[in-house]
Amino acid sequence: MKNRSWAFLAGGLLVALLLAGVVSNYASSHPDGLDSSLLKGCAVDADDTIVGGSCPAQQAKDHELGDSPLADYGVRGIENSFVSTGLSGVLGVLVTFAVGAGGFWLLRRRGGTPTDPDETTTAGGEPTTSDDDARRRADAAS
Repeated sequence: MKNRSWAFLAGGLLVALLLAGVVSNYASSHPDGLDSSLLKGCAVDADDTIVGGSCPAQQAKDHELGDSPLADYGVRGIENSFVSTGLSGVLGVLVTFAVGAGGFWLLRRRGGTPTDPDETTTAGGEPTTSDDDARRRADAAS
């Protein structure tokens, strides 16, 4: 890969890490659209705990992975919520990047052999260069 490609990739990864590690802490703490629609018909207190009414959110159960190390947008065991949220975002970006890079690496490894960009193939599968193409066009024009 060219140096410009590596620089672009590194810059994109740096921006993603910055957004996930810092900016994610300033996201809204209010429920998103799905949570809000499930709470319609219920009365909630300041901590978003249902205190009355009837709504689909009352049927909610704890998720099977609720005790996992990265549950609830944080890292279990880190008491500082700013650091915990930022670290979980950074870990998420790194894991996603690693899986994506690994997938592209596998696809690249399975592909055919790379060809010279100046080289094409004819209908019979024989390689032709751009010089051959230029000669062929000049012959056709005369």
